[in-house]
Amino acid sequence: MIPVRAFEGQTVAVFGLARTGLAAARALVAGGAQVALWDEKPASRAVAEAEGFTLTDLKTADWSQFAALMLSPGVPLTHPAPHWTVERAKQAGVEILGDMELFARAVNAAPEHKRPKIVAITGTNGKSTTTALVGHVCAQAGRDVRIGGNIGIGVLDLPDMHGGAVYVLEMSSYQLDLTSSLHADVTVILNLSPDHLERHGSMEGYVTAKRRILLNQGKGDTAVIGVDDQWGQQICTEITAANRRTIVPISASKAMGRGIYVLQGLLYDATGERAAEVADLNRARSLPGRHNWQNAAAAYAAAKGLGIAADEAAEHLLTFPGLAHRMETVATLGRVRFVNDSKA
Repeated sequence: MIPVRAFEGQTVAVFGLARTGLAAARALVAGGAQVALWDEKPASRAVAEAEGFTLTDLKTADWSQFAALMLSPGVPLTHPAPHWTVERAKQAGVEILGDMELFARAVNAAPEHKRPKIVAITGTNGKSTTTALVGHVCAQAGRDVRIGGNIGIGVLDLPDMHGGAVYVLEMSSYQLDLTSSLHADVTVILNLSPDHLERHGSMEGYVTAKRRILLNQGKGDTAVIGVDDQWGQQICTEITAANRRTIVPISASKAMGRGIYVLQGLLYDATGERAAEVADLNRARSLPGRHNWQNAAAAYAAAKGLGIAADEAAEHLLTFPGLAHRMETVATLGRVRFVNDSKA
C-alpha cells in the first residue's frame, strides 16, 4: 500500500467502494486522514463494513466537513450529467479527485531521492497489453517494477515507493479526468478513436481527457505518441511545437524519418542518425498483428525513455508471454493461427 498523507488530520469523502475506492480509503487512513465512505450498492457497503470501515450516508452528510471527494472513476463527472456527489461537492467548494491524483500527491510529497519512475499509458485500444509489455521489459532488465492502475491492482494498493522503483500504470480517460498533478517520466498515447463519448460529451472531450496524461512533463521526460490516427498526429504536432520533452512518434503502418515504426513485423528505430532494424516481431508469438506491433513499438520506446538499452529492450519484447486470457490460440488452419484477442 502507498500511504497518502496529503489529507492528514482531515476528512475525505469516498464515493464508490469497489477496488479503487477501498484502496483509496486504506491509503488515506494509513496517511492519517479520516474517511467518510458511501456507495449506492448495499453489497459494496457490506464489503466495506466487513473490512472494518464505518459508513457515512453522503446524501445526508455535512459536506462542509470534507476536504475532498475521492470519486471512483466509473462515476460520471460531467456527462451525461454530473453525479449527485459531484454536485454536492461543487456546492460546498470541495475538491474532487481520483485515486491517480492521490498517488501523484504522495509521489510529489516524497523527497526527490525517494521518488520512483512513472510510466503512464493510455489510448483507446491496447492499453493493457502495452502496460503489461512495458512491465515485462522492465522486469527482465532488472528493474523493480510495479504494474497497476486500470489493470490488475489499483495504484494505491501497489507496494510503497522508493527511488529505484518503476510504476507502470494503465490510465483510462475516466481516471485522467480526475488527475491534475501526476508527473510521468514517460507517457504513452497509443491510439485514439471514438469511445466513451457518452461520458465525455464529444470526441473533443474524450481527446482532451486523454491529453491530460501529458500534464506536468518537461525537459528530460519522454512522450510516446501513436500517429496512425488523425488525433494522435495532431497531438504529436502540437507538443512537438512546444519543444520541451523528448517526443517519440510511433507507427505500425508507415515508415517515418524520425520515430519508431513497424513494417511487416520488423521493428525499426529511427530516433538516431539513421533507421535501424532492431527486432523481428514475427518471432514474438504473443504479439501477432498490426495492433500488437503498435503496442511493441510503444513499449520499446518507453523502455528506452527509462534508460534501458535499445538492444536489451528489443530482446525482451520477444519473450513477452502475453496477458492472461488474451492472445489465446483457438484454432489453426495450415499456416494460419486464429487468436482470441478479446477483452472478455
